[in-house]
Amino acid sequence: MMVNIRWHGRGGQGAFTAARLLGAAYSSHENQYALAFPSFGPERRGAPIQAFTKLDTKPVVNRSEVNQADYIIFLDDTLFTEGILRELKADGKVLLNTKQSFDNSRILTIDADSIAAETLKQPITNTIMLGAFAEVFQGIGIQDIQEAIQLHMPAKLHDRNILAVQQAAEQIHREVLL
Repeated sequence: MMVNIRWHGRGGQGAFTAARLLGAAYSSHENQYALAFPSFGPERRGAPIQAFTKLDTKPVVNRSEVNQADYIIFLDDTLFTEGILRELKADGKVLLNTKQSFDNSRILTIDADSIAAETLKQPITNTIMLGAFAEVFQGIGIQDIQEAIQLHMPAKLHDRNILAVQQAAEQIHREVLL
């Protein structure tokens, strides 16, 4: 059964990179396939964008945008409204980068901005949200994400991003899943 993930971010935040890394991590296993693609208007830094990752145990050929997602991930909380829950499957989850808390079990939050400032020394939360997702989604592990980072990101970014992924997974486990 296909799992549909929709990423929301702003141009320059790395939403499409995260979508691609997730696809690479998932499809590194036998009989697991992924498709990642972006959707945006005129390209400019800071403009809202969406990216999609589709995961399945058979080749993914459907390239249409995801309207009913299993997971919706927000790199930027200014793009989030609770109305987005209508675009989520009944058992779906929102993973939101924010300092706010919500009294809704479908909305999982993490302060990815703080991890980015401390660990990455820049305001890019894509791999942090990817680490949080790996902790929530049972179909992929932190090790898979780390290997995708090593294979698909420049070497100078490996150590800090791998550390950020680990910190995100630990925070989600500690604050949300316990």
